[in-house]
Amino acid sequence: MKSILVIGIGRFGRHLCHKLIELGNEVMVVDKDEENLREFLSLATSVQIGDCTKEDVLHSLGIGNFDLCFVCVGSNFQSSLEITSLLKEIGAKYVVSKASRDIHVKFLLRNGADEVIDPERDIAEKLAVRYSANKLFDYIELTKDVSIYEIPPADSWIGKSIKEVNFRVKYHVSILATIVGDKVLPLPSADHKFGVDEHLMVMGHHNDVERILKLIK
Repeated sequence: MKSILVIGIGRFGRHLCHKLIELGNEVMVVDKDEENLREFLSLATSVQIGDCTKEDVLHSLGIGNFDLCFVCVGSNFQSSLEITSLLKEIGAKYVVSKASRDIHVKFLLRNGADEVIDPERDIAEKLAVRYSANKLFDYIELTKDVSIYEIPPADSWIGKSIKEVNFRVKYHVSILATIVGDKVLPLPSADHKFGVDEHLMVMGHHNDVERILKLIK
């Protein structure tokens, strides 16, 4: 469980807060508009009305006590930039800021953001990868070269064990887990046999996983 500050409750901030709270974190929500905060009165750990472009408002929140600060002010880039910079000056441990354009990403990073997310770009890139491949259920990019993929087993593997397929040596990809329905088996043993209805969570370099995807029809 972490102590998290979320500044700005638009569409993205709202979804983010709901999920953070659902995951058991202590969440303080701050916005200039009282109406945006109403739904979190009974959900969040704390709710505050305030203009976070003002340094005294941020000081009053006890910024140093939060493990993580999200700046989700999407409609006003100047405000997002000011808040991000002030948070780091005051002593925020880790600041994640939301951007809507590539140029915004560069400025936010230069002005104190530890991490910048561009939700529309990130989702678009993920969808492009997912729907360009056969039978790719999910995709998480770890670095530019390595990702985690959720895929079905190839027909030629069914009924064979990981050892029999010689999976790691042959494909240079690691199996992190197998999934059947709601059941997840982390780090399956070499004796695990591939099943028709299971999904595989695999991690590897893009080129290696793409070779596997070509086997799956």
